[in-house]
Amino acid sequence: MVTGMVLSAMPVGDYDKRLTLLTKERGKLTVFAKGVRRPSSHLMAAATPFVFGSFQLNEGRSIYHLQYASVRSYFTELARAQPEIYYGFYFLELADYYGQENADEGGMLNLLYLTLRALMNPKIDNRLIRRAFELRALVVQGEYPQADACVLCGVKEGLEAFSWKKHGMLCKSCAPSAPDARHLDAAAVYAMQYIIFAPLQKLYAFAVKPAIQAQLDTAVGELMNWTLDRKMKSQEMLDVMTGG
Repeated sequence: MVTGMVLSAMPVGDYDKRLTLLTKERGKLTVFAKGVRRPSSHLMAAATPFVFGSFQLNEGRSIYHLQYASVRSYFTELARAQPEIYYGFYFLELADYYGQENADEGGMLNLLYLTLRALMNPKIDNRLIRRAFELRALVVQGEYPQADACVLCGVKEGLEAFSWKKHGMLCKSCAPSAPDARHLDAAAVYAMQYIIFAPLQKLYAFAVKPAIQAQLDTAVGELMNWTLDRKMKSQEMLDVMTGG
């Protein structure tokens, strides 16, 4: 039995599906779900993206087989909400991109679960959720930028710019040396620091003003474009639906 979330589900043949699960205990797994597209299947509802719960698997030679699922959340509210559903698929695809087999993916799984919960909260800006998830996903992977000191000189005061090429904050003196440096107001610097260092349960317990959100969009957006080796398919749809 593993705890996880369905990241994707592809039809196979007439009645089967091939699932990608992100699990706490065994990392990212490819799972064959036999007969789940039959109306009588007790696993039909569980073999869909966003489903979170416990899954009983049998290990075959090259693939796992789904035997039983105990669902804790279907995230059905998310499936009916737009543009939230597009954000959700983007988060699933990012988790799939980073997920590794036979690895402890508890950190990413917890982040994904809390982020989907946040998406269903109308009081939280979806754009802030996106940038927080992206930046915190880098933290889970150990690839996050230096945010509490200048990446060039090490000073911790007067941070006012961010360089995605140098992977960190810059002080007033060092910022001119980085052509890609983007100015950040103090509130934007604090927001990035909060996202990186805050306890996970409090990740979405803050808000920013529109001007600060715009700075986060630029800084984290450029960082993700630099970090990822390809553009997520779901990102293209998300950008169309939300205006980028």
